[in-house]
Amino acid sequence: MIDGLLLGFENLFQPIPLLILFAATMIGFLGGALPGISGTMLVIILLPISYGLDAIPAFILLTTIYASSVFSGLISAILFRTPGTPEAVATVLDGYPMAAKGKPGQALGIGILSSVTGGIFGTLCLIFLTPVLAAFALNFSSPEYFSLAVLGLTVVVSLSGGDLIKGFIGVALGLFIATVGMDPLTGTERFTFDSLELLSGIDLIPVLIGLFAVSEVLRKSKEDHTIKQQMQKFKTKIFDSKIVNQIKGTIFRSSILGISIGILPGVGATTAAMVSYSEATRWSKNKKDFGTGVPEGIAAPESANNAAAMGAMVPLLSLGIPGSATTAVILGAFVMHGLQPGPMLINNSPGLVYTIFISLLLVNILILVFSKPFIGIFSKIMKVPYYTLGPAIIIFCIIGTFAVRNSIFDIWIMLLFGLIGFYLDKMKFPLAAVILGLVLGPIAEEEFRRGLQMANGDLSIFFTRPISAILLGLALIALIVPLVNNFRKKKKA
Repeated sequence: MIDGLLLGFENLFQPIPLLILFAATMIGFLGGALPGISGTMLVIILLPISYGLDAIPAFILLTTIYASSVFSGLISAILFRTPGTPEAVATVLDGYPMAAKGKPGQALGIGILSSVTGGIFGTLCLIFLTPVLAAFALNFSSPEYFSLAVLGLTVVVSLSGGDLIKGFIGVALGLFIATVGMDPLTGTERFTFDSLELLSGIDLIPVLIGLFAVSEVLRKSKEDHTIKQQMQKFKTKIFDSKIVNQIKGTIFRSSILGISIGILPGVGATTAAMVSYSEATRWSKNKKDFGTGVPEGIAAPESANNAAAMGAMVPLLSLGIPGSATTAVILGAFVMHGLQPGPMLINNSPGLVYTIFISLLLVNILILVFSKPFIGIFSKIMKVPYYTLGPAIIIFCIIGTFAVRNSIFDIWIMLLFGLIGFYLDKMKFPLAAVILGLVLGPIAEEEFRRGLQMANGDLSIFFTRPISAILLGLALIALIVPLVNNFRKKKKA
């Protein structure tokens, strides 16, 4: 591990990677702070650019944007009661009331300190937990990989918001898209309709950009995101000894809770923030004060969501299972670069994995350094209306999609999935479930067929091997428990 971390430092502290890290931090700040543009959308828009880079700078770019955007959602949440990202929803509850009392600088300072502490704690857990899980997973063969992919697909339970039918339909759509093109083992054409463009399959990038970025622009274009209020002048104070003593217990407890929730596939940083806020209320001696602008009400969700964002990287890097919607996109980026996240990644590409660790550690320190000057610049950016930002995003999407394969066909695919994503979102379909099916489907299919070849067609191989059987059992439990809970609620009602 020490050798890996030193290698990560050596890879990161080169001119190009370091420049990308600084630029990605500021891009992530913008994506998280501006309502209507999320970190997930920015990761997707920059996915084609990352394809043209080597693996190390590409993943520095994507993971840094992810980490810094989770933090910066608190800025507009505190100042304008408009969370820039879903992870900052709980921050509004006490952040904005404190700012309304004339203490915006204090509220932002608490948010920055809590975010950085939670982020660093989450990254340290990521560094120590990932190799342990990966070492365990080295015992895996084709049956175990298939079972792991099935377990990953059951993340749809969390991503579907309790509506399993919609979640299954979303996964099924992703699985179907993944079958288009050439059969990976026999070379047989599948669902190509004699089209040369479809012979190589439907590329991941246009689907990702269409489902998430284009559909989001269509949805946000109906809303008014122009902030009418004027930002007042104030001074952000991060290290206030009296406040630090008051919130240190909350930060510690919420960081542990955040990393614990973040590691669970599909739960996400937003859930971690809400749970931590409710737990902070439970542990407080002044429960009635929450919602009026108490420091603990800002510290709890911010330390939890940043820790959870780092925790979501643990199952991605060690097992190849995305821990959130954004890490599902990053999983797609690994596939694009010819890499398979999972137990072999840390053995085959230790330089890449440990460089990601060091860059995530450094970006949390950069948040502490750059957040105050960024808030000053942010006041001017907030005056840009969304009818200007929206078309600019679409243009970047078109350019990025075309740049990957120089294909007009990919642009039409992107626009088609933009419309599909827009209407699926209106019907509350989980778009991340489609991506899960698209990314994990080929893995499940190939490993299933290889497992059958190992056992001469005997299906029992998936149930007689202990690890495979345990993983399939966990997948079954993940599906049954929500059904039982829904049945109990209906019966009680």
